[in-house]
Amino acid sequence: MTAKLPLHSARWRDLHGVTVDELAALLEEMAAAPAAGGGDAWRHRWTDLAQGLLDDGTVHDGAYAALPHLVEAAARWEPRRSVDFWIDLGCVVTAEDRRPVPADLEAGFAAALRLAERSAVRSLLAGAPVESAASLALSCVAFAGHHTAAALWSLTPSEPEVRLTCRGCDADTELPAFFADPARPPFDVPELPEPLDALPAESPWAAVAAALEHAPPARTPGQEWGPVLRVARDVAAAGVPRAAPGWAVLCLVAGVVAVTGVPRPAGRELGRRLMSLTGNFRCWNCERTWTIADGLADDPAGARPLSPDTPAWTDGEGPAAPPKPAPARRPGAAATRLRQEGDSLVAVDGTPWGRVAALPDSGSGFPGGVGSLTVVSGPGRPPLVAGGGGTGEVLVWNPVDGRLARTPLAGHHEPVCALTAVPLPGGASVLASGDDSGTIALWDAAEGRLLAARPEFGQAVRHPPGHRPDAVTGLCAATVPDGRTLLVSATLRGAVRLRDPATGEPVGRLNPYGRPIRSMAGVPLASEHTLIAASDGRGGVEVWDPAVDDPWDSGAAVQPSRRALDEAGHRVAAVAAVPGPARSLLATGDDRGGVMLWDPTTGLPVGDGLAPSTGTGGVPLMTAAVSPDGRPVLVVGSRHGHGLRVWEPETGAVRHIALDVTLACLAATGSHLIVGHDRGALVVPLAEG
Repeated sequence: MTAKLPLHSARWRDLHGVTVDELAALLEEMAAAPAAGGGDAWRHRWTDLAQGLLDDGTVHDGAYAALPHLVEAAARWEPRRSVDFWIDLGCVVTAEDRRPVPADLEAGFAAALRLAERSAVRSLLAGAPVESAASLALSCVAFAGHHTAAALWSLTPSEPEVRLTCRGCDADTELPAFFADPARPPFDVPELPEPLDALPAESPWAAVAAALEHAPPARTPGQEWGPVLRVARDVAAAGVPRAAPGWAVLCLVAGVVAVTGVPRPAGRELGRRLMSLTGNFRCWNCERTWTIADGLADDPAGARPLSPDTPAWTDGEGPAAPPKPAPARRPGAAATRLRQEGDSLVAVDGTPWGRVAALPDSGSGFPGGVGSLTVVSGPGRPPLVAGGGGTGEVLVWNPVDGRLARTPLAGHHEPVCALTAVPLPGGASVLASGDDSGTIALWDAAEGRLLAARPEFGQAVRHPPGHRPDAVTGLCAATVPDGRTLLVSATLRGAVRLRDPATGEPVGRLNPYGRPIRSMAGVPLASEHTLIAASDGRGGVEVWDPAVDDPWDSGAAVQPSRRALDEAGHRVAAVAAVPGPARSLLATGDDRGGVMLWDPTTGLPVGDGLAPSTGTGGVPLMTAAVSPDGRPVLVVGSRHGHGLRVWEPETGAVRHIALDVTLACLAATGSHLIVGHDRGALVVPLAEG
């Protein structure tokens, strides 16, 4: 019998997450369950009660009073009957937000955990169904008090991928094809740092050690896995001590699943897959190497990065061999990984790369951050950078010295969400800004004023005229063969209009199907002809020719190959133009961080594209820039993320940049990247120096 709070105690009124009446009703059904011949009425009541004990990841103090009663009831059942209960209890014990155990309930709860450990191990040895075996083994580890059991919340062996957290920089690394059935271990299993003392034979884990020691060959995963089983036996014989390394505890989990999981062949296969968890992974962001066990646990005790030459899994590449020694970098050679440290960018080895410059007044001018950017260029003057954000103002900076070029442009009452510059004859430019209400404002880019001197610019242009306004999701410039340069605007509801930038008046429309627009870009087909590409809200991409009057007429527009999109599983969420040696290419990005390039004249993909990446998955951000040696590059990130990839399509080279800000938008001028973020804007050098 465990020490329990009596059901008649007034103390129950002070506890949260459970009432004594709910508990009493569940205990009655649990007591009757064996006699009912496998009735499941208790399961529904237990599910409801467990949701009260564990509310959105928070364990209420009522759990510490209720669980001793429930554990004692479940311990009386036949071992295989209680598997699901022990797994649920393991999730409660390993929840991230657990309140301290009240002093008067501490002894009873500790005794309940000891009883749960003995009973759950008994269920494990009886042969748990293979779909539950790993979770049950981790629950047993939880009752023993080892931190590695927190993997219960993140480990899903039925899925092919595993998601890990770097303990150095908190970046998530996803290994997309991790859970295969390997023929042999991908890594050598290390030796335990020091021998573990065996516990007396009455320990429940002594029976696990014996099962691993005497398992017939048909139940073991194969000779290649012998080192894993030896470590598993040592950890079990010692009773899963809290000082045991996490990877060693995962050896135990994998070994016992292989030997006891039913049906036996499936258990052996799952055990082999789980044994890969005893290896290491390399963080995509900071390139430090950790044990996979450290990446799975919420708060791994004693987690330390491993030597850089340790073999490790890498993002999307499978198990990697130890990296070769890096040659000395030549002046101007690209570093693979860069990270922000204060106002500097440094390489992984600590080599300085360049200075990250904050654009002055961007933080104070934009309480909600900078959500849109564009570069305003003109003959005979340096480019300027315009940024808009939550205040409805547009700020214009000189990216060379980072100073404001003029006072903020105030023409919106809603957050500015789109910007573009439209060149006019004679070298002048109009700066167009669109906001969440559908208002488009037109500015004299050189003088920085709302163009109100001429009557047609007396007020901002409402978009679209005659309709209920909705958010502007895209603005770009388009040149047509008759010599005109038009302003193109798009809204979330799918209204895409061609406008005269000298008047703001609509002169045509695109997107005849009216699909919502998430992203839009102009793709030069020739110096005097621009196509318009847009991503809709359903993962599709459309290309239109603004030179034709009939929106149903495709003109020179060629749609990207639907077959190629489907074969790649590429659901487009953003578009951008990338200058190429012969012609500009269309870049499409998806929410996984993958990018494909397309020839706008054929609609066929160009090259292998950029593979998805954990660090840039999410709502995509893309902008074209120039590499230090003058080659075009595409910078890829994700909204609300922190990492960027600088991809050079011509060579396939990829450089990673980790920033200490939350990304919102991107632009580029030459080899300088402009990053709008949650607090302002930064200038990030793409060239070393």
